[in-house]
Amino acid sequence: MAIYQKTNTKIWTGRKSGSQLYLHEKVACIGLDAVKKDNFEKGYAILGYACDEGVKRNQGRVGAKEGPKVIREQLAKLPNHLDKDSKFLDVGTIICTDGAMEDAQNMLSETIYHLLAHDMVPLVFGGGHDMAYGHYNGIKKYVSTKKTIGIVNFDAHFDLRSNANGNNSGTPFYQIAQDCRADTIPFRYLCLGIRKDANDQNLFKTAEQLNVQYLERHHFNLYNLEHVRLRVMQFIEDVDCIYTTIDMDGFSSAYAPGVSAASPMGFSPDIVLECLRLIIDSKKMIGLDIAELNPKYDIDNRTAKLAASLVHYIIHNELH
Repeated sequence: MAIYQKTNTKIWTGRKSGSQLYLHEKVACIGLDAVKKDNFEKGYAILGYACDEGVKRNQGRVGAKEGPKVIREQLAKLPNHLDKDSKFLDVGTIICTDGAMEDAQNMLSETIYHLLAHDMVPLVFGGGHDMAYGHYNGIKKYVSTKKTIGIVNFDAHFDLRSNANGNNSGTPFYQIAQDCRADTIPFRYLCLGIRKDANDQNLFKTAEQLNVQYLERHHFNLYNLEHVRLRVMQFIEDVDCIYTTIDMDGFSSAYAPGVSAASPMGFSPDIVLECLRLIIDSKKMIGLDIAELNPKYDIDNRTAKLAASLVHYIIHNELH
C-alpha cells in the first residue's frame, strides 16, 4: 500500500538569521488538507515520493527512497531570495510500502492534481523514475485534453522499456505513450543526454517508432549550445505545457555519484541550467521532479547538493 506522511519540520534546519535569509526559515510544512486556493497565491509545493520499488524491479541499486529526505536537508541550508509573499510549501511525502508501487503512483497522481488545482507548482523529490507515470497522469487530469503536454526528460536513459512483464522505473514513458495512443492524444517526449552505452538497440527502435525526440550526450553539451537551444525551443513551441523531469543518473558521476546507475560519461550541470532557463522563460512549466538520487552511494552529499541547487535555481526564476 501507499501512505501519506507529513514532513517532520526538524528536517528543515540550517543557519539562523531571524529574517528568512535561508529556505528553512521560509518553508511552511503543512498537510495536504491545508492546501486550499483561498489560502495561497501561486507558489511551490515540495512533495516527496519515497519509493524505489521500481528500481528494484528494474534490477537497479535500491536506496532512492531516501532521496526526498536528503534533498530537503540540503535545500534547507540554501539562501532564500524569494519575494516575501511567495509561497514555498512542503506538503509531505508519499511512501510506498509492501512493494505497492502502483498504489504510490496513483496517490501521486491524485496529489499532483490537487496541488495544480490549488495553484501550486509541484516539485517532486524521488524516488525512482517510476514516479514520472504518476506525475504525468496528475498533470493530464488537471489539463484534460485541452492542452498538449510536453515531457522534457534530462536523462541517460529513454525509460521506454515495455511493461509487458510489469511496470518498473524503466517503463514510465512507454506507459505514457501507450496511454496517449489509447486516448488519441499526442505523445510529446524530448529526452536530453541519451547514451548508447545506457540503452540497447531495441530502445532506440522503440524511440523511433514513438517519434521520440532526443539528443545524445555527445551533442548535449555547451560546445553545441546553439543546436541544443534550437531543439529545445522548437519542442517548447509545439506544446502548451511542460512537465520537466531530471534523472540524476544522467549527470556524470563526477557531479552525481549517488544515483541508481552511475557513469562518468554523463552530462554536466551547465547545459542543464541553460535548458532549464529556456523552459522557465517559456512560462509553460507545470511541474518538475528529481529522480533516482540514491544517498547510499553519495559522496559528501555531492549529488544531494546538486539536486538542491537545481531546485534552488528553478524556484528563484520560474515565477518571476
